[in-house]
Amino acid sequence: MGRPPLHMSSMNLRLPEDLKRRIDALVGEKHRAQFIREAIERALEKQEKKPRPSKLESP
Repeated sequence: MGRPPLHMSSMNLRLPEDLKRRIDALVGEKHRAQFIREAIERALEKQEKKPRPSKLESP
């Protein structure tokens, strides 16, 4: 397995059992972490593209 890359940090994540099962069925247990990293990256990019309200504007 070896050492993780230096630019990575470890994080515990709790998922519903059904979600974990669906991920494993799609990509397999060995590729679960990579799948989750890529899904988070896509979600962040999508959110970051959305216009943000100015801090001076009231909700």
